[in-house]
Amino acid sequence: MSKPLILVSNDDGITSKGIRVLVSIMKKLGDVVVVAPDSPQSGMGHAITIGETLRLEEEDIFDDVKAYKSSGTPADCVKLAKHYVMKDRSPDLIVSGINHGSNTSISVLYSGTMSAAIEGAMEGYPSIGFSLCDFSSNADFSHVEEWVEKIAKQVLEKGMPTGVALNVNFPPKQNERIRGVKVCRQAEAKWQEEFDERFDPNGRKYLWLAGNFVNFDKGEDNDEWAIANNYVSIVPCQYDLTAHHAITQMNKDWDWEELKK
Repeated sequence: MSKPLILVSNDDGITSKGIRVLVSIMKKLGDVVVVAPDSPQSGMGHAITIGETLRLEEEDIFDDVKAYKSSGTPADCVKLAKHYVMKDRSPDLIVSGINHGSNTSISVLYSGTMSAAIEGAMEGYPSIGFSLCDFSSNADFSHVEEWVEKIAKQVLEKGMPTGVALNVNFPPKQNERIRGVKVCRQAEAKWQEEFDERFDPNGRKYLWLAGNFVNFDKGEDNDEWAIANNYVSIVPCQYDLTAHHAITQMNKDWDWEELKK
């Protein structure tokens, strides 16, 4: 019986430490193909390349693994993998990461890591985005490797609901072992943003996005609580953004006769 085929992508770029760790883990579970950006694409969300050329080059960077670097976004990479690189065989699993930095709460909307996973879910493939809550380029991933393998094996063996991608976040390395896994909801939190006004060496003004992350959520069933308490957080995400509860409310409250005029 053939091994599962696993597509690996990310948003930190094909040379990042996180993707090297993820590839080494996935090699234990199946045949691996890598299609990842040629440079960092953090914060790209679900952007795709339109009206510009897309470059795709084979890269000899991982032992015994076919790997390609792309000039495109993480979502582009999954599209290129499905329609060009892997067109003769569909992946059994798509994994993205391991991201250097948190993708909890509202950050999932901005995340290139999760956009690669959600693109996979849109195509009907079981997909997972992995992130470590440590932004260092040389972050220590040793404490999460067993959990990445366990979670990926569960998805390969049990499958996933259609249209769902898992957003998996790991706490940073601490003195104690990770306490376990929490399947939870996205926390109610946001970035309170501001723009710093600065000047370049030529005296020209520019703006730099800054601000602070604020957690308004007091619950113990969300991803921010899980990470703060040294658990792995798993949030099932869907690409259907319809606010179904609002449909009922709007049908009840709006003046539809007025809108017909």
